[in-house]
Amino acid sequence: MNATCKEKIAQALKVLQEEIVDKNYRVTLGFSHQNEDVIAIDLAQKAGVAFDVFTLDTQKLFQESLAYQKEIEAFFNIKIKSFSATKTQIYELETKVGETGIFEDIALRKECCYVRKIEPLKIALVGYDGWISGIRQAQSPTRAEVLLATFDAQFGLFKYNPLVYFSDADVSDYMQKNALPQNALYAKGFKSIGCKPCTRAVNADEDIRAGRWWWEAPQHKECGLHLQKKD
Repeated sequence: MNATCKEKIAQALKVLQEEIVDKNYRVTLGFSHQNEDVIAIDLAQKAGVAFDVFTLDTQKLFQESLAYQKEIEAFFNIKIKSFSATKTQIYELETKVGETGIFEDIALRKECCYVRKIEPLKIALVGYDGWISGIRQAQSPTRAEVLLATFDAQFGLFKYNPLVYFSDADVSDYMQKNALPQNALYAKGFKSIGCKPCTRAVNADEDIRAGRWWWEAPQHKECGLHLQKKD
């Protein structure tokens, strides 16, 4: 682990301690079945943060991701609480979008993400002062200006991104050095993991987010969870 990565880890721990622990904030951590979220859990525990963990079950997750969730619960001795859209919301969405709507109309794809992710996220964040995510600046152009800590005006609470300055190599190095479990999908060529219809494996030379909504332009590749909305 190089010095630069060590500095990023130290900076992340400092922010978590000063912005959450010292202020006695109640926070929750978003788990999306990826390396970044596991590192975020590890960092939060090392920083002495008292936190809950949630995941958004879109009803479209890979079986590997569901198995991985149980593995992470056992590894860290935590409980990951799942939040989903209601049956009525899902039925109305699927009636409107159909089998191919998300591929033909970006508005329908974003509506699918809104119902399956944003609506349950609103419930998952109720009662907390802030939430911790694993997003990084290096992941995509839409995340290039993400900060370590900020106020999330979209959801009305603080947001902490301890991995914000981590490179792809930093993530890989941290996972290996700390012997953290990895989603089986990575070994199958996935670099970023989401819902089954919207995620594919990629070639070694492709961008880390190339397999997410691969039919869309890079500037559109967000589900709405991490919009950089100004407060």
